[in-house]
Amino acid sequence: MEKSLLQKAYSSEDFRMRGHQLIDELAKHLDDKLQANSPNAIHWNEPEDELRFWKEFLETGKEETLFSEITRRTTYVHHPHYIGHQVSPTAPITALTGTISSLLNNGMAVYEMGMAPSAIERVVTDMLCKQIGYNTDSRGFLTSGGTLANLTALLAARKAKLDHDVWTEGHTKPLGIMVSSEAHYCVDRAARIMGLGERGIVKIPVTAGYAMDISLLEARFEECTAKGIEIFAIIGSAPSTATGVYDDLEAIGQFAKTHQLWFHIDGAHGGAAIFSEKYRYTVAGIDQADSVVIDGHKMMMLPTITTALLMKDGANASSTFSQKADYLLTQEDHEDWYNSGKRTFECTKNMMSIHWYTMLKVYGKGIFDEFVTHLYDMGHLFGDIIEKHPDFELAVRPVSNIVCFRYTNHALDLASLNHLNAGLRRALLEEGEYYIVQTKLRGVHYLRVTVMNPFTTEAHFRKLLDKLKGWVFDYPNPKS
Repeated sequence: MEKSLLQKAYSSEDFRMRGHQLIDELAKHLDDKLQANSPNAIHWNEPEDELRFWKEFLETGKEETLFSEITRRTTYVHHPHYIGHQVSPTAPITALTGTISSLLNNGMAVYEMGMAPSAIERVVTDMLCKQIGYNTDSRGFLTSGGTLANLTALLAARKAKLDHDVWTEGHTKPLGIMVSSEAHYCVDRAARIMGLGERGIVKIPVTAGYAMDISLLEARFEECTAKGIEIFAIIGSAPSTATGVYDDLEAIGQFAKTHQLWFHIDGAHGGAAIFSEKYRYTVAGIDQADSVVIDGHKMMMLPTITTALLMKDGANASSTFSQKADYLLTQEDHEDWYNSGKRTFECTKNMMSIHWYTMLKVYGKGIFDEFVTHLYDMGHLFGDIIEKHPDFELAVRPVSNIVCFRYTNHALDLASLNHLNAGLRRALLEEGEYYIVQTKLRGVHYLRVTVMNPFTTEAHFRKLLDKLKGWVFDYPNPKS
């Protein structure tokens, strides 16, 4: 008798067969990419062409090649030439924890829908709070990405710092936050979602080195007060996404304390420096923050999306969302840390805690120290190479693993150089051997590298610069 579709879909034998085959394919993928046996970091295709391929594949493609086609037609974050976006080459063991999460599918809104991952999440977030330097009153939780975590932190700040109940009554007066002009765009987005409007997002200009200009804080605060805008929070970048430069967290913390503001640190990328003995100085003052965001999928080798939001006062982690769902949640007199839906924006979330816990159990905290320290070392090394190269220049001396640079030629004006550098990046993308990104700082177009792979070497950097220099001769349309 022929099996039904449901029987086929839930066949453990079919799962075992496909799983063994996929693990073998992914292991080979790792071997090829980590050792750069495959020349490309990306197989670029125009969006419409890629869409056409997958429409056709759904109709005519071979089922047995589905997984291999997905793996082949993508961006290879494990390739040493992948030095683009801030997404980590995952530690392979987390692919296994991802499999557990996907199959068990514990939603984690309430304790009985995720008993093990809820308890594990408490262990992980307590460890992170301790690493920051918080005391035992602190608490944290995991959530789906830095954007959601930053929004949640600002909601907590608003609730903690305002006299009236915005959650129930809505805004009764203009509110505002202070943030660097180089802060990640998600902070601006969060503030707008909260209804602060454009004038409620007070962007502080940066110094020549792209850090928040602390000397302007008092004047901007007084201006807002005179306009009737109540500032309730200030955000420090650790570091800014575009440049990799850290704000002066100690000075911002002191300013926040003076004016009784909520001090939030967006450490989505560089908050992991709390684990690096060599580079912990970059986050000096982090223990003074009321809240900190750290992305595990950026500098801690975890899958997307795995983010921690840590709060100095654990009561704030539990009181942000004052909603009652009697069919799910009960009102408890004691701390109700195990019902995730009370503390996070999302009710259902995946078992992301098991990724972090597995790394700690198998490798220990030292793996994070080694990873962050090595990548920052390599960012500094690439900066050294560029500083000594006659044809390239830095936007700013790297302080992390983010490096902004450009080809320069004194015979060309700014517009021509911007066009040339944009063309160089496009040529890299289409050729596919290297994957880097780009940014614009004060009207100047820069190529932007984020060293995310621990197997990227000095030789890879030098080859990249040689390739870019060779393409300059094809200006204004550089190509391989």
